[in-house]
Amino acid sequence: MPDSKNQDLYSPIDFFYKWEKETPNAIFLKQPDGRIWHKLSYGEVGNQARKMVSALRKMGMQKGDHIGILSKNCCHWIIADIAIMMGGFVSVPFYASLPKKQLAEVIKASDIKLLFLGKLEKWGDKGDAIPNEVTCIKFPHYKGNAVVDRGLAWNKILEENEPSNDLAKNKLDDIWTILFTSGTTGTPKGVVHTFRNPAIVIAGEKESNFIGVFKIKSQRYFSFLPLNHVAERIAVETACLATGSSISFAESIDTFVQNLQDTQPTTIFAVPRIWTKFYLGVLERLPQKKMDLFLKIPFLSSWFKNKLKTKLGLRDAKIVATGAAITPAHVKSWYKKLDIHLVEAYGMTEVCGAICNSPDPNSPYDSVGTVVPGCEVKIDPITQEILMKSPFAMKGYYKEPEKTSEVLKDGWVYSGDRGTIDENGFVRVIGRVKDSFKTEKGKYIIPNPIEESLCQNKNIEQICLVGLTCPQPLAIINLSEAGKLQANENIESSLTETLQTVNKELENYERISTIVIDSTSWTEENEILTPTLKVKRNKIEELYKDNYLNWHEADNEIIWK
Repeated sequence: MPDSKNQDLYSPIDFFYKWEKETPNAIFLKQPDGRIWHKLSYGEVGNQARKMVSALRKMGMQKGDHIGILSKNCCHWIIADIAIMMGGFVSVPFYASLPKKQLAEVIKASDIKLLFLGKLEKWGDKGDAIPNEVTCIKFPHYKGNAVVDRGLAWNKILEENEPSNDLAKNKLDDIWTILFTSGTTGTPKGVVHTFRNPAIVIAGEKESNFIGVFKIKSQRYFSFLPLNHVAERIAVETACLATGSSISFAESIDTFVQNLQDTQPTTIFAVPRIWTKFYLGVLERLPQKKMDLFLKIPFLSSWFKNKLKTKLGLRDAKIVATGAAITPAHVKSWYKKLDIHLVEAYGMTEVCGAICNSPDPNSPYDSVGTVVPGCEVKIDPITQEILMKSPFAMKGYYKEPEKTSEVLKDGWVYSGDRGTIDENGFVRVIGRVKDSFKTEKGKYIIPNPIEESLCQNKNIEQICLVGLTCPQPLAIINLSEAGKLQANENIESSLTETLQTVNKELENYERISTIVIDSTSWTEENEILTPTLKVKRNKIEELYKDNYLNWHEADNEIIWK
């Protein structure tokens, strides 16, 4: 790991200037519009960003002012971010899917003076969350998305301004960004990172080749995980800038696979739910037994793998990353059959992304790999909490010193996750420390391993193990798309079989008494899922805790709610 005090470290904007000067005609951003791809070079992006800097200065923005971005991933998101860095401002990106109440909370907490509004599936009353004193600039409209009726028009601003040559000289210890957490366990917190942190991450990767980012020639990135998530910001945007590569975007969730097929990226990062949907989609058309037969026949195996990977848009993929939640072992195992190694990235917004990675193809499926070079991980001997030490840890939570002191102690970041480290250095995450609960018998239940075992049933899309003060744990589930197409009796038979299999491997006090099939879809809109598609356990508790005992005492093991 390079010396974090070394002034030769390069920040994301330093890399952009390099490629803008050396390869101005190289394609940087690719935006789909139906089957047409609009492409922007490094030079073109630089020109637009410089014009935006001129406009922002005219609007009174000063170095260090906070500027927000509310948009799904698109080329204008990146251009706005480049402009913010060029002007010496601080970027504060938000999840595009946030409902009005949560959006108002993070906007108030962020102290933004200006907000870029962009590609949004829904607009509705979001505008009510934005204070009148916050200036807004709206991206050009992306068809198929909501019409944003607030803000100055991006294209008009570009027409009225000349490119600025008076650009900020950002220092490594200047604030780069404030990233709000997804709020899995409560109100999102603003994580403050300086330019030094992404610079150390990139320099460390270049020195160690731990992931292999710099080994790949002609890198092509695909951006889908929200860009305000630290993993996408580092592993896609920053890595792309460091390698002088290109980024392609998805037009919508409906065109996601088609856009992947068109671009065949070398690097892609997605959450476990996306990888699960991919493999369940394949199995809907091609049963596992038939697929296994193809893979066993020597002259068919290579052809079949290549054909399927091409259909998935992963034919040329060298780094296929997964993160934001722990990826089930059976999902990783399925992809390995196609010679696709899912690289698990485990970490936190607070440590600028990953503290562990599993680039080694022989990493155990149930692990998150080993510690990133230059970082440390240890396990609290009493609580089993995973503690992290990293040269690219946050400065703290924005304007929340008390919460900062709860997480940053003596140079260690307290993750809130429970885990283990084996003799070979492989780290395993068991679940959240606070997720464990006591049943009526006074025994602690750790939900994550049990949930993962149940999720091997392909009819289950989402699951939450509960049972605080109940005699035995219960599992509340959402059915997968495949499960919704089946007859109720088939679902009940399948879940009963899975329940019996899983319970055989559990201690008596851990055994699940009931599986509850929730007919309400768990979404971001009803606040059961976070923007990174993790289940909010506290929300499930709030909604259903009064039913636990009745469900447990019911005659049937499978209950339809």
